[in-house]
Amino acid sequence: MKEFVRKEIIPNADLYDREERTPRELIQKMAQQGFLGAIVPVEWGGSGMDMVSLGSLHEEIGYGCSSVRSLLTVHSMVSYAILKWGSKYHKTRWLPGLASGEAIGAFALSEPVVGSDAKSVETTATLQGNSYVLHGHKKWITYGQIADVFLLFAQLNGKVSAFLVERDTPGLSMIPIAGMLGTRASMLAELHLQDCVIAKENLVGGSGFGLAPIATSALDIGRFSVACGCVGIAQACLDATLAFTSTRKQYGTLLKEHQLIQQMVTDMITNVKAARLLCHHAAYLKDKGDPATLMETFIAKYFASTAAMKAANDAVQIHGALGCSSEYPVQRYLRDAKVMEIIEGSTQIQQITIANCGYQQA
Repeated sequence: MKEFVRKEIIPNADLYDREERTPRELIQKMAQQGFLGAIVPVEWGGSGMDMVSLGSLHEEIGYGCSSVRSLLTVHSMVSYAILKWGSKYHKTRWLPGLASGEAIGAFALSEPVVGSDAKSVETTATLQGNSYVLHGHKKWITYGQIADVFLLFAQLNGKVSAFLVERDTPGLSMIPIAGMLGTRASMLAELHLQDCVIAKENLVGGSGFGLAPIATSALDIGRFSVACGCVGIAQACLDATLAFTSTRKQYGTLLKEHQLIQQMVTDMITNVKAARLLCHHAAYLKDKGDPATLMETFIAKYFASTAAMKAANDAVQIHGALGCSSEYPVQRYLRDAKVMEIIEGSTQIQQITIANCGYQQA
C-alpha cells in the first residue's frame, strides 16, 4: 500500500486539491488493490482486513491525500453498516459492488442546521403502503457528488431510522459544494429530498434503530479511519520538515541545527508515535471484540487530530513563506488537519465524551 500511495497518490495530491475532485481512474485503481473492500469479508467479495491492517491502510492513504482517505472513510462506514445491520437482501444487493468499487457509498447524516446533535435530524420518512417517502435536506456529504448509494438518516415516527437511498431515486437531487478550506477533493454535496420514494425494504435495522446501533457503530469506524488518517498527516508533516530543515540555511547554519527547530521536530516525532500507538490499541480492541474500543477510538481520534494540527502548524511555521505557498504541500496538510478537528466528532465533543467516561469510571 505504501508503494501505491507514493506512485499513484502523492504526485497528484496537490492537483486533486486544486481541481477539487478525485479522478475515477484513481478510485478504480484503489478498488483493484482491494482498498475499497478492505472492511468487507472475503465471502462478500472483500479483502477481509483485520482492524490493525485497516488502520495502517488508512494511515498510508492519509499520508498521501486526506481527501482520498475520506473516500475510504465514508465508503467503509456504509459497508460496515450494511454488513452489521443490513438484511440478507441488503448484503446481497450492495456488499459485492461496494467491495469491487462498482458502487460507491456515502454517509448522509449531517444537515444544514444539524451536526453533532444527530438525534435532531429534520429529514423525515413517512410510510405509505409498501414505500417510504423522504423529505429533507442533507449537507456536507463526503463524495456525495459521485456516490451510488447513501446511508441516510431520517425521522420515522419520531425516531431516527436509517435507509439506503440509491443515487437515481426520483425526488433525490445533488448540488456540489466547492470552496472548502480543506479536503477539497472529497467532492462534497448537498442532498435534496422532495417526495423521494424508496422501497419499504430499504429500511436498515428496523424503525428507530438508526441512531444508537447503526449510526454509532458506523461513526466508530469513521472516527477510527480519521484518527489513522491524522497519523498519516502528522507523519507527512514530520517528513517534510526533516527534509526541508536538512537543506535550508539561515544565518549560515542549517535549520536543523537550531534548538527551537529541534524542539518542534521532537514534538512531531513524539506525537506521531503516540498517536499511532493509540490507533493500534483501538484497532487491537476492535479485533478482539472488546467494547472498550469505542472509548479508545474517541481518545485516539482526539489525540491524533490535535497532534496533526500542531504538526501541520509547526511545519508551515518552519517553512516560512514557502509553507504558505503552493510550492510545498505543508499548506495543504494544515488545511486538511483543521478539518480533522471538526469531522467525525469535533475536538470539543471528544473532550466532553472522554471526560464524562472518566467520571463514570471513577
